[in-house]
Amino acid sequence: MIETGGFDIRLAGVRFPDRGNRITKPATTGHTMQKRTPPKKPNNDTEYLSTLDRGLSVLRAFGRDNPQMTLSEVAAITSLSPAAARRCLNTLVKLGYVAKHRRHFLLRPEVMSFASAYLDSMSLGELVRPHLQAVRDETGDSSSLSVLSGYDVLYLVHVSTNRMVRLAAGIGTRYPAYATSMGRAILAFEADNVRAHYLNTAIFKSFTEHTVTSRTELKRILAEAHKTGYAAIQDELDYGLVSVSVPILDDSGRSMAAINCSTSTSRAGRDELIRTRLPVLRNAARFIESALRRQPYLLRSVHPD
Repeated sequence: MIETGGFDIRLAGVRFPDRGNRITKPATTGHTMQKRTPPKKPNNDTEYLSTLDRGLSVLRAFGRDNPQMTLSEVAAITSLSPAAARRCLNTLVKLGYVAKHRRHFLLRPEVMSFASAYLDSMSLGELVRPHLQAVRDETGDSSSLSVLSGYDVLYLVHVSTNRMVRLAAGIGTRYPAYATSMGRAILAFEADNVRAHYLNTAIFKSFTEHTVTSRTELKRILAEAHKTGYAAIQDELDYGLVSVSVPILDDSGRSMAAINCSTSTSRAGRDELIRTRLPVLRNAARFIESALRRQPYLLRSVHPD
C-alpha cells in the first residue's frame, strides 16, 4: 500500500516522462543517480520563491532512471539538504502529487494534470498535428514537433506510424538535444549566447559508436545546419534510427521549435531521407510558422522571450 496523504492507492506499471540530459531507453548499466544543480536565485529578485523552486526541483528529480527514491537519494539529486527535501516531499504527498511506500517516494498520476493543463489551454496540437499528419501520410515516416527544454528536446506533438520503432516517442518524451536532428536544428538557429552556453555546459555521452560528443565537431555541425537550413542524423541516438529536421523560425529568424521525419535505416538512409523528405518538411514548416504568427499566445508560449 502507498501513503498519499490521507488515503491509500495501488500503482502498477505507471511510467512518467524522463527529465534531464539522459536518453529515454532502458538503462543497461544498472541504477545510477545523477546529481542536479538547482537554478540560482536571481540577484535581488524579491518576487522569486525559493520554496517553489525547491518543490519543483523535487518533482523533476523523478524519471525513468529514478522512478522511486529514498529521501537521501532525492536530496542528493536535487542538491537540497535532507531537511528541505523532506519538507518538500511531505508537502507533495499531502497535495497528492507524490506517494510514499515505506522508505521510498514516487510520483502519482496527479502530476499529469500539469501537462494536460498546458495542452488544453494552448491547443498546440490542434494547430500543428494536421501538418505533421500530412508529412506522415506523404512519407510514411513518423513526424514530431519539439522545443528545447534545458539540455533536451521536449516532444509537444507526435504523429506515429504503425511500424515498430526502436525508440518510443510521444508527448512529453525527452532526448538529449545534441544527439537528435531536431535538437541540432533548434540549436543551429538559436541565439549565439544560448548555443554557446549549451555547448560549453552540456554533458555529452555516447549512445552508439557514431554519436558525436566532441564540442568542436558539434559546433561545426551546428554551423553547417545553419547554412543548409536542416539537420540530419543516422545511428547516433540509437542504431537503425535516421531522421531529418528543419527549424520553426520566428520573424527574427530565431528557432522556436523543430519538426522532423524519423524512420528506420532499413527504409531509407541519411542521404535519401534528406533528398526525399526535406521538401515536404520545409513546406510543413512554412504552414506552421504562418499559423503560429496568427496565434500570438501560442508563439509566446513556445518562445516566451
